[in-house]
Amino acid sequence: MGKRDRGAICTRAMKAIRNAKFILDNTMVEDKILLFDKQIVGFVDSVGDDVEVIDAKGMYVSAGFIDIHIHGSGGADVMDATPDTISTIAQTILRYGTTAFVPTTMTMSKEHIINALENIKNYIPKSNEASVIGVHMEGPFINANKTGAQDSRYIVPIDLDLIDEYSDIISIITLAPEVSSNLDAIKKIHSRYPHIVLSIGHSQATFDEAMDSFEAGVSHATHMFNAMPPYHHRDVGLIGAVFEVDRVSCDIIADTIHTHHSTLKLTYDLKPNNLILITDSMRAGCMRDGEYDLGGQRVVVKNNKATLEDGVLAGSVLRLNSAVKNMIQYARLSLIEAISLVTKHPAQKLNLNKGLLSCGYDADIVIFDEEINVYISIISGEIGYKRG
Repeated sequence: MGKRDRGAICTRAMKAIRNAKFILDNTMVEDKILLFDKQIVGFVDSVGDDVEVIDAKGMYVSAGFIDIHIHGSGGADVMDATPDTISTIAQTILRYGTTAFVPTTMTMSKEHIINALENIKNYIPKSNEASVIGVHMEGPFINANKTGAQDSRYIVPIDLDLIDEYSDIISIITLAPEVSSNLDAIKKIHSRYPHIVLSIGHSQATFDEAMDSFEAGVSHATHMFNAMPPYHHRDVGLIGAVFEVDRVSCDIIADTIHTHHSTLKLTYDLKPNNLILITDSMRAGCMRDGEYDLGGQRVVVKNNKATLEDGVLAGSVLRLNSAVKNMIQYARLSLIEAISLVTKHPAQKLNLNKGLLSCGYDADIVIFDEEINVYISIISGEIGYKRG
């Protein structure tokens, strides 16, 4: 960036970060200063006295983390559908670097789901909260044989009227394409609402059924390996189909509980440009061990593992910064590679103006140490969380 440009930029920049290791798309930059207001302005060598400067004290700085699958945290659950629900989740996860998230509903009665959707639609964010970037409907359009912690009593075929009503806020739908008339409905949704990511999950689809769904409009897979048939070398199923098609992305719960740690590296090696880390956190996220509920079902949390009474995994209590750390430790990724899985990749999947420290992108920024402990979270240029 030339000197003439730098002077003009400094005039309109509100804040700056210095003394940091900046994580960019495929590299790391030091000895520069990051300028931003509501959006990223750029990197410069110096700033004027009118710019508020944040000293990162040698720590790392990246774009804010994005969670595209989260049911709850801090004692709140999306399905509670109360005025404080989303605020509680948004304030809690901000402390761990998540600056934007997709509140996720689950398989309950249509009335419960509508209440949750309306609550999210009417949510008014505060400056100290992670921003809501849509809704993820996990069910109720799934397979009764792969419910996981979802309540099979409320499983129904795809309800196009419901999707039409809330198409303006729905970002992702997890569904089972092999069930009933779902495949035809998938084609209609994809045609009407190309912005909605259709994701195969809680599904028993065969390889061929999964491939057919990809042709119809499905472009993603929900919590890879969980609530789907296991991969077998003679019957690879939907897992094999996801690995077969490069353009189909997937997400994974990198807590080493939902999947063996070796699958983290395997999945990254096969999907390096199309893998996203999620938490799938329930209300016990960032809370102590104990008894909680998920969709009206009793959940016991012990040693970071959440299960129903029959032992079935019931979401997680994973924090997104911990997922990044696990990918570095177990998948042997570099910090730059791991950070992309919670920044660039989810942002690209949802077509967001986020996920990179690049000029014109939203100034959602996180400052953290080598252990991925978060010290400052910035949303749209404003500090929303600062560690005491």
